Amino acid sequence: MKNMNIVMVALALAVLLSFSTVSGESEKVLRVAAMWDIPSIDPDDRGDAWAEKTLVTETLVKSDQNYRLLPQLALSWEQLDDDTWEIKLRDDVLFHDGGKMSADDVKFTLERGAELDSTIANFLNLDHIDVVDPVTLQIHTKEPNSMLPSILHYPELGIISRNSMDNEGILRQPIGTGPFKFESFDEKTHVLTVMKNDKWWGGSTQIDRVVTIPMTDANTRSSAIEKGDVDFTVDIPYSETNRIDSLDGVNARVYNTSYLYRLDLNINHDPLSDIDVRHALSYAINRDDIVKYVLFGVGSADSVPFSSEMPWANRSVRRYDYDPNEAEELLRNAGWKDDDGDGILDKDGKPLELSLLTYATRPGLVPVAEALIGELASIGVRANLDVLEWGAIEKRRSEGDWDMVLFATNSALIPDPQYYLERSYGTGGSYNYVGYSNPRVDELLSESMATRDMEERYDLLREVQSITQEEAINLVIAHYGMVVAQRDSIKGFEFYPTAHDYRLNPEMDIED
Repeated sequence: MKNMNIVMVALALAVLLSFSTVSGESEKVLRVAAMWDIPSIDPDDRGDAWAEKTLVTETLVKSDQNYRLLPQLALSWEQLDDDTWEIKLRDDVLFHDGGKMSADDVKFTLERGAELDSTIANFLNLDHIDVVDPVTLQIHTKEPNSMLPSILHYPELGIISRNSMDNEGILRQPIGTGPFKFESFDEKTHVLTVMKNDKWWGGSTQIDRVVTIPMTDANTRSSAIEKGDVDFTVDIPYSETNRIDSLDGVNARVYNTSYLYRLDLNINHDPLSDIDVRHALSYAINRDDIVKYVLFGVGSADSVPFSSEMPWANRSVRRYDYDPNEAEELLRNAGWKDDDGDGILDKDGKPLELSLLTYATRPGLVPVAEALIGELASIGVRANLDVLEWGAIEKRRSEGDWDMVLFATNSALIPDPQYYLERSYGTGGSYNYVGYSNPRVDELLSESMATRDMEERYDLLREVQSITQEEAINLVIAHYGMVVAQRDSIKGFEFYPTAHDYRLNPEMDIED
């Protein structure tokens, strides 16, 4: 598999070189190495590739760096009653094929997204959508849905024209509204090329083309930006950040994100079914040292999912500051002792031994996992690491064959606390991998959805944070930092913490 990835990257770089040769010196082409594959031309497969990484599609709502919702294709949104939202659209937006965006296209996109994506379906909870007039639609939900405006920020809900589909309902070309429009997609290399949209409602862009090449290996991305094969990339190996930043013509910057390094614990397995053991594991983790020495300062140490900058964060929840003595005492109280003197705790003749799964696509995960093995060993817990593809991890999870999984997850891809809390702790939530079910948590989540006052909603969800932080079914290791490496000639980039890794912005330019 690794050799195949190397071959695909080589082919993709050849495509880039060929494209650069024919594009002409006067054309401004931004060459981007993305850390994820682009599986197809369908925006529902990876909406962030189209709404964030290439700006082909646009959502109804956007957000700023402080998680505040702002109009984009929608001018306004108003809750008419518990189950009805009215959306007013801009009337000056053209699709890339020249057709005017209308409420019919928006209805089509929302309904298609709910049909194809269970996350969208669960959060929209659509009953039906009425088109009032070409610039007005009313969204009716099955139950009260106070977070609906935030859901319209989700990148998979970037608006596309009905003309994107053929007569058989198959998407043939993504026709969006953004500052760039689809030009080509290489089926072998998955290199995606987009070109400037001269009729964009938001004005004009300085960049003529963006060529995006998937590079899933962090070292390959680092080499590509260093050699000048690409102009922009993210998440190079963190140990390389300062060296890359010191190179002539290149800079590397670190940004705070809404991502987390999260360690899920299988509470259906002994000994992790014991809350004292889960608390002990959390107290045994020296998060400050992990960020400082393992992540090279890229990220921030924390044991809670929401950073203090987020307006909905509960700043008084239980925190698990490094305390190995407390960890050891909790384990002793739970009956774990080193009876045979091998350095590993045991109970009833069984050692305290756990599996630890992670994947290598994000450069910090394997080093953090290796650090966790050492941290846990210091309190007598043996952890056995397997580095797998994400699909293999999901298979192990579905079969119940796991103890701990370290992964990265976004807490604000939808800028509302309900997004993370519902998925992680609500009964049946899509990121609730252990089947956690707490009637009080479900009650609070449901009540939040029915509450119109935002601060009242936040108070309800702060209580959810308190409960789930205490129960420790997963442990936050740190908040994720994102390294953005780009040529010095690239100007105007801004980082948005709600993005899935990064979001280009139409103000970007390439200077000679």
